[in-house]
Amino acid sequence: REGGGTMTAVETQMTYSNSYTIHHEEAYMTQEEDWDRDLLLDPAWEKQQRKTFTAWCNSHLRKAGTQIENIEEDFRNGLKLMLLLEVISGERLPKPDKGKMRFHKIANVNKALDFICSKGVKLVSIGAEEIVDGNVKMTLGMIWTIILRFAIQDISVEETSAKEGLLLWCQRKTAPYRNVNVQNFHISWKDGLALCALIHRHRPDLIDYSKLRKDDPIGNLNTAFDVAEKFLDIPKMLDAEDIVNTPKPDEKAIMTYVSCFYHAFAGAEQAETAANRICKVLAVNQENEKLMEEYEKLASELLEWIRRTIPWLENRTAEQTMRAMQQKLEDFRDYRRIHKPPRVQEKCQLEINFNTLQTKLRLSNRPAFMPSEGKMVSDIANAWKGLEQVEKGYEEWLLTEIRRLERLDHLAEKFKQKCAMHESWTSGKEDLLSQKDYESASLMEIRALMRKHEAFESDLAAHQDRVEQIAAIAQELNELDYHDAATVNARCQGICDQWDNLGTLTQKRRDALERVEKLWETIDQLYLEFAKRAAPFNNWMDGAVEDLQDMFIVHSIEEIQSLITAHDQFKATLPEADKERMATMGIHNEILKIAQTYGIKLSGINPYTNLSPQDISTKWDTVKHLVPLRDQMLQEEVARQQANERLRRQFAAQANIIGPWIQTKMEEISHVSVDIAGSLEEQMNSLKQYEQNIINYKSNIDKLEGDHQLSQESLIFDNKHTNYTMEHIRVGWEQLLTTIARTINEVENQILTRDAKGISQEQLNEFRASFNHFDRKRNGMMDPDDFRACLISMGYDLGEVEFARIMTLVDPNNTGVVTFQAFIDFMTRETAETDTAEQVMASFKILASDKNYITVEELRRELPPEQAEYCITRMTRYIGADGPPGALDYISFSSALYGESDL
Repeated sequence: REGGGTMTAVETQMTYSNSYTIHHEEAYMTQEEDWDRDLLLDPAWEKQQRKTFTAWCNSHLRKAGTQIENIEEDFRNGLKLMLLLEVISGERLPKPDKGKMRFHKIANVNKALDFICSKGVKLVSIGAEEIVDGNVKMTLGMIWTIILRFAIQDISVEETSAKEGLLLWCQRKTAPYRNVNVQNFHISWKDGLALCALIHRHRPDLIDYSKLRKDDPIGNLNTAFDVAEKFLDIPKMLDAEDIVNTPKPDEKAIMTYVSCFYHAFAGAEQAETAANRICKVLAVNQENEKLMEEYEKLASELLEWIRRTIPWLENRTAEQTMRAMQQKLEDFRDYRRIHKPPRVQEKCQLEINFNTLQTKLRLSNRPAFMPSEGKMVSDIANAWKGLEQVEKGYEEWLLTEIRRLERLDHLAEKFKQKCAMHESWTSGKEDLLSQKDYESASLMEIRALMRKHEAFESDLAAHQDRVEQIAAIAQELNELDYHDAATVNARCQGICDQWDNLGTLTQKRRDALERVEKLWETIDQLYLEFAKRAAPFNNWMDGAVEDLQDMFIVHSIEEIQSLITAHDQFKATLPEADKERMATMGIHNEILKIAQTYGIKLSGINPYTNLSPQDISTKWDTVKHLVPLRDQMLQEEVARQQANERLRRQFAAQANIIGPWIQTKMEEISHVSVDIAGSLEEQMNSLKQYEQNIINYKSNIDKLEGDHQLSQESLIFDNKHTNYTMEHIRVGWEQLLTTIARTINEVENQILTRDAKGISQEQLNEFRASFNHFDRKRNGMMDPDDFRACLISMGYDLGEVEFARIMTLVDPNNTGVVTFQAFIDFMTRETAETDTAEQVMASFKILASDKNYITVEELRRELPPEQAEYCITRMTRYIGADGPPGALDYISFSSALYGESDL
């Protein structure tokens, strides 16, 4: 069961309001929170404890044939209290005093309290007088102590005990149930589902949990109370309405009631443990039986394999060929390499399984395993030994038989090799001698075939010796009674017959070659004449086809008109070319007439040219086909060039307007930027107007882009009607937008500088007049010489060193020019008042009370928080001897602010 075990001796305290304290040496209760003590004073809690504790006491007192009605009254004389302790402990208490006087009652109560203390519970501030006097809080506290000691203390689940053990038990039992989450002994039980889940877990026949609803807590609680009272002998200790209507039900009442379920189901837990023990024993027995069955099965399979293998090894039927005997040897090697090793492993595994089974049987006090008859380990070993003996004899027989066949095979192989060489040489020779390739060959090919035939006749004579050797080897194999002598004889006869046929075919071919050679000499002369006339005519047609298919590229009407004139001149030459074609084709027709008369098959190839009559006719047809196509292509190009000319004029008309407009606007912006008339605000307004006008002009640029895209799609890349390209327009437009934006920004910066430095409009006008005077290129920039002359004109006495210093200020990037903005910044620094490092040091010195250092406290006191923290994080430590620890160096900090070294 999930209870049992002794608690560790840890003193635990539980406080009931402010009237009594119970100390216990066991760690089954933890210190309650202050809210627990306060809520105990709630009448609802007291009511729940009265009912629960009374029912709990009666569930034990009824075993002795009695009960109580009023918990604080019925225990006053101590008699039923002693009886309750005897029932729940199973021990006898001292004999009670039978008098009815107060001291008799106190004596009986003290006997009960002494018994409680003897069980390891320390009762502090609970005296017999309070119980005798009917103090309800003391009485309830005493009963709770009894419940803890005898109903909850001994509960133990996974090294947790008492309250924690009971809670863990509840969590484990209710974990699978929906809408149940037991975390405590108060609000987790309000909806009644946890109690119903406990009952269903152990007695699913008592409650249909699927029909319970979370929104019916009173119905769920009453269902659990009624079922527990009727079927589990657990009295009804709580009221459903009290639990539901109380924000936080009494924890002790819930624990008392739930502990009854734990003890009620303890017997079921013991039965489960017993069942587990039986299952474990049966599992061991089943495993042993499985091992026995596996041994029997494996032993049967191994013995059956040995029985089937031995007859195969005892077969000594010899094969007639070396290949067949070698296959037998290969089969035997496969047996050794593939089939036998798994059986060796099975035999080893069989012995291991037998020994393992016997060990398991001995350890589990079972009788030793006795295999079926003939399947003992020794029986298998004897069968295996017989297999290996037969195996050895079979291998020796195989090797002897192979050596016997080796000698005959060597002679047969020699016969095969010579036959193969001869057959390889003669392969195709009969077809070669029988073919009439000379009928379609040229004269040169006929002469080559004659020389080739003479070489073959010499080779034929040289192979006569090999034919004689083949016949001799065949005769020897017949004398040695070779098993396949019939095949040898047939092959030898075939070679001899073929040899005689080759001699006859050779003479016939020589006669045919000599006859055809004379006819071809006449045809060859005609081929030469055809080649001489066909070559130049073919070259003329190739040139014509090339010209007619030429992919021309023109860019104007004039160019395409020139091509049309040249094409007309070509067409005038076609009639004369047709006459030359007819003369050339006449030579070919004469060759065909000779071939037809004497039965000669022409190859169709002229030895003097690659050109055929078909080539001439095909190319002539191609020329006639391409002439009208060329006419059509030239007319289409005329139309395209006319359309391109219209696109050029359309683009040029717009570009010639937009280009000058952009240039004009650039010049106007330049004039506005150097014009000193009016205030900066007026210049700004004027520039804004220019900017808006420029933006409004964007639609013209977009339209020009569309025309440019049409030109590009038509592959027009030049335009004699304008000097402006789209790239020029884009660059000019982008420069215009950049210039107006930069000019507006310069005026804005001038306004910021004027307002920040307190410079008057008159001073700015004077600066602008001076700058414009020395801006000789009128591009808004002065070179160093012009800048120096400007400063001298304004009264500056400049040496080389001073001027070099000023240049580093106005031209820090060493670009070689001075912009108007840099000029204004320099002039405003020269004329306006600015803070210096010395002034900042003086201010810090005032804050530091005239000291050379300043403290963190002084900074935080004198400066706003953000500025103070800024200084603290950036000032270095003061290293002077007169400063306290943590003092800061404001002097070096002030110098660093202005990029100067320490003063």
